[in-house]
Amino acid sequence: MMDFPQSQMIAVNGVELEVFTAGNGKPIVLCHGWPEHAFSWRHQIQPLVDAGYHVIVPNQRGYGRSTKPDDVTDYAIEHLTGDLIALLDHFGYDDACFVGHDWGAIIVWNLAMMHRERVSRIINLSVPFMERGNTEWIGFWEKMLGPDFYMVHFNRQPGVADEVFATNTKQFLGNMYRTNQWQHPAPDLGPGMNMINMAQDPAFADGVPGDPMMSDAEMQVFLDAFALSGFTGGINWYRNLTRNWETMGAFEQHIYQPTLAIFGDYDMVPKSKTLAERVSTLEVVELPCGHWIQQELPEETNAAMLEWLDRNYAA
Repeated sequence: MMDFPQSQMIAVNGVELEVFTAGNGKPIVLCHGWPEHAFSWRHQIQPLVDAGYHVIVPNQRGYGRSTKPDDVTDYAIEHLTGDLIALLDHFGYDDACFVGHDWGAIIVWNLAMMHRERVSRIINLSVPFMERGNTEWIGFWEKMLGPDFYMVHFNRQPGVADEVFATNTKQFLGNMYRTNQWQHPAPDLGPGMNMINMAQDPAFADGVPGDPMMSDAEMQVFLDAFALSGFTGGINWYRNLTRNWETMGAFEQHIYQPTLAIFGDYDMVPKSKTLAERVSTLEVVELPCGHWIQQELPEETNAAMLEWLDRNYAA
């Protein structure tokens, strides 16, 4: 398996983060999503180092060996973004290029609005800018998608999914981290909350349709990390979506930093029809993959990132 940097524990913003760093040069901070880990960026670190960047990859609060506060509100957006700002301060940087995937992208979009002067460039994967709208998100999704939509379930039935995922981690992650599932008929996951069924139904013990996205050795890194951290910290990010909706009302809903957005053609996350209206300087790359873009198509992702960085944030 590839070399992955050794971690260091860094005290920031009232917590300790497990941070992996490599290289020298302009800073690039890689922000993972859910349910993931800094190791999700394993294919990107060395190419970015070789291109002349200082690559900083935190396990954000709630993940890996990083602090897992007990209070749900400690995972609100001002704390998640505050950790990243404190990380810049730790390394002595005024600003950086931030790269986010999934929830990491949500954090980076918000970081760019809340701390505009600290974010010089953005590369976001999978999740587009979230339109704030007139109604807080959880109530809106509950009305539109019902009580078993996973983000609604996380909020309305706290602790239930956390326990199922922790008890069935191998089956859960094995069924989450799939690719090529769009080449098969969608499985019938039955009534109730899809992710819980996927995690514990014996019918899916050998995997949902599609192919494993990583080797057994790579999967073990994630299994070991969640055995240590559990799932509650990461899921608590979702339990702050209503609070975040209120917080972000104080900020202009616009991105001024030059931005590269990378989307997967088969990602289940909906694309945005209004992204270009929200982002002043936007380029979009679409790749023939699913949700786990930088792990499914690492070479294509790296090529898109490096080409854009060369024009917009040259080392």
